[in-house]
Amino acid sequence: MSNHESKGTALLPSLSRRSLLTGITVAGAAAMMPRRLRAQEQITIRWWSPQSSPAQLAAYKTQISNFEALHENVKVVFEKTSDEGYAPQLAAAFASGEVPNIVTHLPSFAVSDYWRNGLLEPFNDVIEMVGPDKYYPGANDIYEIDKGQYAGTGIGNSAANMLWLRTDLMEKAGIDKAPETWDELLSAAQKMQGGGIYGAPLPYGANSMTSLVFIGVIHQGGGQVFSPELEVAIDSPETRDALEFYKAMREFCPPGATNYSWGESLTAFVSGATATGLYTGRVLANVNEQNPGIADSITCVTYPTKSADIPAWTFNDFPSVFIPKAASDMEATKQFAAFLFDPEGYIQQLHAAPGHVLPVLKTIAQDPAYLDNEIIKKYSAEVDLMSAAAAGGFNLGWESTAHQPNVKAGEIVNSGVIAEMVQRVVLNDENVDAVLGETASRIEEIMNA
Repeated sequence: MSNHESKGTALLPSLSRRSLLTGITVAGAAAMMPRRLRAQEQITIRWWSPQSSPAQLAAYKTQISNFEALHENVKVVFEKTSDEGYAPQLAAAFASGEVPNIVTHLPSFAVSDYWRNGLLEPFNDVIEMVGPDKYYPGANDIYEIDKGQYAGTGIGNSAANMLWLRTDLMEKAGIDKAPETWDELLSAAQKMQGGGIYGAPLPYGANSMTSLVFIGVIHQGGGQVFSPELEVAIDSPETRDALEFYKAMREFCPPGATNYSWGESLTAFVSGATATGLYTGRVLANVNEQNPGIADSITCVTYPTKSADIPAWTFNDFPSVFIPKAASDMEATKQFAAFLFDPEGYIQQLHAAPGHVLPVLKTIAQDPAYLDNEIIKKYSAEVDLMSAAAAGGFNLGWESTAHQPNVKAGEIVNSGVIAEMVQRVVLNDENVDAVLGETASRIEEIMNA
């Protein structure tokens, strides 16, 4: 018995139910073939995720029931966490040792932080079970924090800062093309604002959305938070320009934007309260379900940059799957982690919010069952654009292809220092030079702690 196998658990080779039904050969199914677990005592696998819409919960139920049907005395329990509150929840779990077995849908920079602190089980075994050749090229690079060792993998890709547009309002305002620069976006927001509709739902709250979105704005202004060598570089003319733009956009956002996080920003656009939006492809399903009257009048583009010569910078938090090192029943845990990518359940999970989480496996992206979805068919151009943008996306943990991985990115985001900088300059009108200097110093302290 290996060090990771549970006591009293016998492992026997078997094909998944899907493989048996489709007649795939043992050799062809080897990469995704789980070993049937026959536990002498009940095994309970705890699964944490902040993603828990009704459709996603239905997909999770499929994945759980299919896995449990293959293994005796193995039970999987899903437990919802919070987008804003996962950090203290996991900190308490790690401190107590009462950790979940599987955690999904957290950003990659959080995973790298936990890895550096010795809290995670290497994910190499799971990637091998899934099949490394099934992933898009480079899909796991961001999780290779130490050479040859993977901290996790992606449950999907996301293009989290797409600019969503109401084409009917653009036409009414005489705007004939999507904004590509900040000046064009400011002009479009001004022209479309009125009659109870605001121009944009940007976040200005003391929360992680404000921090994450503004990191993107810094890059869209040609700047960076860190140099490729991870020297603090936020105190720059480019960040000053980004703050000036963000301040100019405030008059086109609803009064409540001072407290906006992801949910409020999404709802503002979906409900028709704003002419533009900033979010992932979840917009598509939500509009069609909640406000179908505008469903034929929405599209998306990459978020504008300061000038046309600055390339787009898409925020992809690389929604993750990882395993705490202290998790119980490690063999069963790893098998369930791999089973999350079994086509039946994985496609249902992706279809729960089409375009929101995009497949990391090229085999799934080409699967007729994945493509056979009303939203994906209707908005094929938007889904293709988001897929391309996400594939070339970044975040604070990996700001560009030239950057080293930043394992302190999660701490910096969770500290709120960047959101506080935005509030101090944009809402409180404090001196930008003083605020930037203090922000750079605080980030430096986090990096050196």
